[in-house]
Amino acid sequence: MAGTLAACGSSDGGQGAGDSKTVTLVSHDSWAASKDVIAAFEKQSGYKVNVLKDGDAGQAVNKAILTKDNPQGDVFFGVDNTLLSRALDNGLFQPYEPKGSDRIAPEYRADQDKHRVTPIDTGDICVNYDKKYFADHKLDPPRSFDDLVKPRYKNLLVTENASASSPGLGFLLGSAAKYGDGGWEGYWKKLKANGVKVVDGWEQAYNEEFSGSAGGKKAKGDRPLVVSYASSPPAEVVFADPKPSTAPTGVAEGTCFRQVEYAGLLSNAKNTKGGKALLDFLISERFQQDMPLNMYVYPVRQGAQVPPEFVKYGPQAKDPETMDPAKIADNRDQWVKSWTSLVLK
Repeated sequence: MAGTLAACGSSDGGQGAGDSKTVTLVSHDSWAASKDVIAAFEKQSGYKVNVLKDGDAGQAVNKAILTKDNPQGDVFFGVDNTLLSRALDNGLFQPYEPKGSDRIAPEYRADQDKHRVTPIDTGDICVNYDKKYFADHKLDPPRSFDDLVKPRYKNLLVTENASASSPGLGFLLGSAAKYGDGGWEGYWKKLKANGVKVVDGWEQAYNEEFSGSAGGKKAKGDRPLVVSYASSPPAEVVFADPKPSTAPTGVAEGTCFRQVEYAGLLSNAKNTKGGKALLDFLISERFQQDMPLNMYVYPVRQGAQVPPEFVKYGPQAKDPETMDPAKIADNRDQWVKSWTSLVLK
């Protein structure tokens, strides 16, 4: 979601685990951190950080699984609760419990018996709306999943492909959590009949199709509703010049699904010592407090300060939909298959 910055060094991956002075982080494209924060880790640990970005979350996870016997790096960041079981079932990670894990809020923890992954951030996937559009049309914006199928919102919503996109899958899971195994398909039939548009990924949906974002305005996007994040409105404020007094976009709070992202030490990592040091750092107070305005996510560490822009423009949803990772694991592939035949055909 945000611009990116990482200190990069040449990889010394061929050296022994204890000798390598470079630690490689494999991530999706949204990884970002402040220069000074990465520099502090490099100074404190003695390791140079090399960041390898590998497309969107689903793509990056799949590639990491395919290369697990000879991994591209030491730590993988960015597998979320919608895809976690796929990574764990395929043996992507080796156990490690980072220093400071006791400070992570209990509701975000997973795999507690084996410690193969560590929660790093959380956020809410929600429908965002273009405030100006709804004011101009004297129409109340939708507030819930139920609202989105009403005739007054026909042809207004754009979402992402659930088979290829993390927010798209999160929105599908949110509807399954809301309407249950027997109800979500009927809901999507109504949504399709009400003109929902499906595009490949978040970048296209938010920055091209959505009329409320800075990118969407330039691209002349004509959809005033988009599946994005609860933290998208503060991003619109922070990146605007001049900065507006209020966010140009809002969040339909009754459409949110809670996402948690994890990191783990890759199986067969060449630099396990460096990887462990990096995981310790990712849950340190300094990194956790740097994260919100770089990746537009919330920290998982208790006591970590959240920037005022988040408090004012992008508070976490009070009652988001959630789903047990085990239930996601049991149903995800079949749900995506059903969704694809129902919505895309």
